[in-house]
Amino acid sequence: MSTMKPSETALTMDLVQSLSTLGWSPFFQTHLENLYDGKLEPARVVGVRKNRFYVSQGKGEWLATTAGRLNHQIDCLYPVAGDWVIMTDDVIYSVLPRKNALSRGAAGRHGKQKAQPTRGQVIAANLDTVFVVCGLDRDFNLRRIERCLTLIYNCGLNPAIILTKADLHIFPEKFISEVETVAFGVPVQLVSANDSLGLAQLEEYLSPGKTVTMIGSSGAGKSTLVNRLYGKSVQSTGSISENVGKGKHTTTSRDLIIMPRGGMVIDNPGIREIAFWDGDGGVELAFPEIERLALECRFSDCSHMHEPGCRVNQALIEGEITSDRMESYQKMKREMMYLSDRQQKTSDRVEKERWKPVALKIKAIKKRRGNG
Repeated sequence: MSTMKPSETALTMDLVQSLSTLGWSPFFQTHLENLYDGKLEPARVVGVRKNRFYVSQGKGEWLATTAGRLNHQIDCLYPVAGDWVIMTDDVIYSVLPRKNALSRGAAGRHGKQKAQPTRGQVIAANLDTVFVVCGLDRDFNLRRIERCLTLIYNCGLNPAIILTKADLHIFPEKFISEVETVAFGVPVQLVSANDSLGLAQLEEYLSPGKTVTMIGSSGAGKSTLVNRLYGKSVQSTGSISENVGKGKHTTTSRDLIIMPRGGMVIDNPGIREIAFWDGDGGVELAFPEIERLALECRFSDCSHMHEPGCRVNQALIEGEITSDRMESYQKMKREMMYLSDRQQKTSDRVEKERWKPVALKIKAIKKRRGNG
């Protein structure tokens, strides 16, 4: 792509103002100036439909496809909801570097509970907050909330926990206290389907240009929450099975919805498996009290299993931490170690493949010299 002068890379003021309503910022402008050739313009991905995408520049939206190279080159970012992309007419030419992304291990492990994912899946990009949506029915599960927080922290994102269906309980406030025992410093908010409880507090996350995405089980109330925040029905909702307490995937796509206050929400299909893909400090942030205790262990490499002088085990015996939380911590620690080992092996394999042609040439040269 040709390099243009700064004056040629400038977008019109009207377009910049329109893009700003979708979260355009100097971060993306800087990257755009390295790619812009005078014919391409930025747009944001506001909807994903298999191999087609809805994109917008702030005024209306249109359907687009990807350039062939994005489908075939493994080193190219592939568009997801929330991405900023470079467009030519109705073709996505490239994806601008992401400010951040929420990603997980791809689902579909063929029913093998202990199997690890072999590839990552980016759920949404360029986010300000991730709502962990949990219904106060059979969906309520502290261990699942812990995993969601670890996933979010792994991606370097900010969580907030939204407890839906508060109207099912006379004193739903007790659930806030329970969640706070595993979500240190994370905002927790009750919302109800029958009144405006908690909605005003959530509006601060939806100021103009801000983007929120939501994760949670099917039937947790994500789409209902979007409708309540919007003020009318913009997402379809489904009923919960009385037999198993689970909802159907009424949301089957990922859409960026512009809210009346100017913020944006990306609704996602329900997540059955919370598998990790990135392992960058999420466990440490999700379990700060255990990490703090670990600093007081006699051995710096203490596994908190059977070592003498283990401060974590002492806390477990004395009831400072619960056995369920400790088990959850240990399980996720093992998963992160596996991820780290796998990534290291992958890196070593890539480096080996990189030098393989060189090694073969050297071997051939030595062989010729030997024959000579």
